[in-house]
Amino acid sequence: MEVKNVAQGSYQEVLIEDGFYVLKIQNDTAHMQKVTRDINSSFIQFHFCLKGNAKFVFNEGRYALEVSEENSLLLYNTQLDLPLNLELNPNSWLVSVVMTIRKFHSLFSKEADYIPFLGPESKDKKYYSQEGVSPAIAVILSQMMNYNLHPSIKELYIKGKVYELISLYFNKSTDADIEQCPFLADEDNVRRIRQAKEIMISRMAEPPTLSELAEEIGLSLKKLKEGFKQLYGDSVFSFLFDYKMEYARKMLETGQHNVNEVGLKVGYSTSSHFIAAFKKKYGTTPKKYLMGLAN
Repeated sequence: MEVKNVAQGSYQEVLIEDGFYVLKIQNDTAHMQKVTRDINSSFIQFHFCLKGNAKFVFNEGRYALEVSEENSLLLYNTQLDLPLNLELNPNSWLVSVVMTIRKFHSLFSKEADYIPFLGPESKDKKYYSQEGVSPAIAVILSQMMNYNLHPSIKELYIKGKVYELISLYFNKSTDADIEQCPFLADEDNVRRIRQAKEIMISRMAEPPTLSELAEEIGLSLKKLKEGFKQLYGDSVFSFLFDYKMEYARKMLETGQHNVNEVGLKVGYSTSSHFIAAFKKKYGTTPKKYLMGLAN
């Protein structure tokens, strides 16, 4: 897995197998972020916007397609390369799945006639489709963006989620949005759980208790706990701990803050508590981590 912390956000590329990879692009800043990557005409692209807004620019700026929050864009053109030229708005997250058309065709049986561009009459043409993201897909995207797993199984987890994602994307039956968890099939519940996550992030230095959080978003404590675990694959405070450590790591890497300042920013009143937490997460102290980067 390749991870880049670019000046304006983070970009991760997870290779599933040859000719098949996932991009996770986050812009948590107040500035527009540009991301470019070569993608040739042998690939099909799926782009999912979890939050915010993204613009895909083609043909040297003469043509653009926008994808807003909870919408997706599918595109391919066998006659023309479609390199990624992305403008990601402030506070926007995007998950992209890119695979060769050959690999894509191999995923489906010959009976998959309802997929409009799998037929022989379409395979040499261009195709694009913009559509909304179902609650079921929104859950998978959140899990892909927020998983808390041992590094050795992250790629396997992402691989499983990608296959699940593609399956649900093309599941056009009338029952497509029936969730394994009925609670998350309700878009209002999903919205409230997302709101809970945003509240915890925005107040990470002094977060509310779970009871206070449940009251603020208008759900019972039980539904908050269960829904958060379903949507983000982790408990509220375990998720927040991981978020705070990642935030702290990025702050340290800028070289503009000392350990004490970073600790205070993420809610530790003493540097010793912050150092202990950082070591628990990354297996090393902030100082040694920075020395390793310098080397």
